[in-house]
Amino acid sequence: MAKKANKVNIALIDKVKDELSNLISGTKDKLEDCCYIDLRLGVGEGQRAFAQDGMRKFSLRDYRLSYGLRVIAGRDIPAAGYFGQTLGSADADNLPAVIEGGLRQAYERAIANSTMKSERKNRWEILGQSLHSTELAPMEICQDTIPGVYRINPVDVSLEEVSKLTQEVSKAVASYDPRVKVNQIMAETSLIRELVVSSEGASLDRTYALTQGLCVVVAIGNSGAQQTHYDVIGHQRGWEILIDGIDEELIKSKPLMHFALDLAADNVSLSETRPCPSSGKEVAVVTDPHYNTLLVHEIIGHPTELDRALKLETAYAGRSWFLRSLKENMLGKQVASPLVSAYSDPLLPGYGHYEYDDEGTPAKRVMHIDKGVFRGFMNSRQTAATLGVSPNGHFKAIDASLVPLIRMSTTVFEQGKHDPQKMIKEVDHGYYLVGHRIPSISESRENFRITARKVFEIKNGELGEMFRDGGIMANTKDYLTSIDAVGNDLRIYPVFNCGKGQPMQAKKLGNGGPTLRGYARLVGGTK
Repeated sequence: MAKKANKVNIALIDKVKDELSNLISGTKDKLEDCCYIDLRLGVGEGQRAFAQDGMRKFSLRDYRLSYGLRVIAGRDIPAAGYFGQTLGSADADNLPAVIEGGLRQAYERAIANSTMKSERKNRWEILGQSLHSTELAPMEICQDTIPGVYRINPVDVSLEEVSKLTQEVSKAVASYDPRVKVNQIMAETSLIRELVVSSEGASLDRTYALTQGLCVVVAIGNSGAQQTHYDVIGHQRGWEILIDGIDEELIKSKPLMHFALDLAADNVSLSETRPCPSSGKEVAVVTDPHYNTLLVHEIIGHPTELDRALKLETAYAGRSWFLRSLKENMLGKQVASPLVSAYSDPLLPGYGHYEYDDEGTPAKRVMHIDKGVFRGFMNSRQTAATLGVSPNGHFKAIDASLVPLIRMSTTVFEQGKHDPQKMIKEVDHGYYLVGHRIPSISESRENFRITARKVFEIKNGELGEMFRDGGIMANTKDYLTSIDAVGNDLRIYPVFNCGKGQPMQAKKLGNGGPTLRGYARLVGGTK
């Protein structure tokens, strides 16, 4: 009789952790010309449900099990070889043997990569000088176990409860106002465990919860103007955040029901407003923390990912005006007002939180802009070695089977000292932008156009008429340099769909900032 496969859950890692650590550490010395091995193993379990216009559409309870390997090997030019797989429950009983088979594949790829580079380096002469060994910058080697933080364990929540919540919220939104024509509500909650081990001795075992509610609302006003907006509530916490909301120092949100109804109310109000006018010239603009979440994501976060700055990975995210080349770059130069600082910090709470990245590097705060001066990039061990700097822990993949990329953790504008209300009162005439909507960014992020959910005219320090379909457009450096006030109201929001790479990796991360005041062109919508 065949042996029954283990049920896939996070306890699986307890059964294989020591054996896999021994496999990775013991295999390196047995493989000819092998310099380094690391393994990532991921196990997750959870459920999600979706409702539209008060009707249940689908629900799903599932698990995931995957692993990824990197081997650096070769004689003259050591190079990397990767291998990853998504697995099923039938693999759980024999997981070490499955991974050992993958290890052979990764090693063979590394040797083939190294051999081809050596051949071409000799054949190509001048072009061959661009081929180098894969080097990893040194880092602190850590062993650690990090437990999950939650009040209601996602695994203990029934699929019926998840489905019921989405349907109840969707019904409430549908009945809010006849001008609400379509709404979609999705809820999900999962418990995830990830293991990273390396031939250098790293062993990191991390468990975390992930819970999210997504709301989409379409409203059509009496004049026929249509407004479609979506927003999310999310955190590395349990099911409780959708029931009770979030009330932390930097992250605040109402429960999913009230969150969705607020979005519906905004859409209905906006559907009866006029389209935003265009200014034709630069005007004073005050932007709220929610708007600045998308702003910092697009003009600070992506261009400070070092793999894209070095042109190693540009799919869906482009390059960076901060580093045109190793000789032509903005390092140490003024790129913003002295009031402006920005950084990425994996230790901040929210979607971007972690203690170690996917190669075991301890997470560190990275200052991108310090009092207006550009200071540095998020990196990996390999890209850190290229620039001769220390790795700062931003090499992440959305699944263990995929090759990690340099990704944002939680990237924010630093909090200032100004009262947000006074920042508005000091404006004789300008505009206040609330909530983010749609970005349009140049390939190297030196120019941007980002729309807001709501735009208010400011007259004599008071908020006036509300407009729809408006935003701002500016040269990135000119806008950052124009900022003359930074609020004391830093907030972090979840970003659930940051895309990068081929194949696409849509990552959950955190962004945010305080209220900002600067100068840019106001751009309007259609009638």
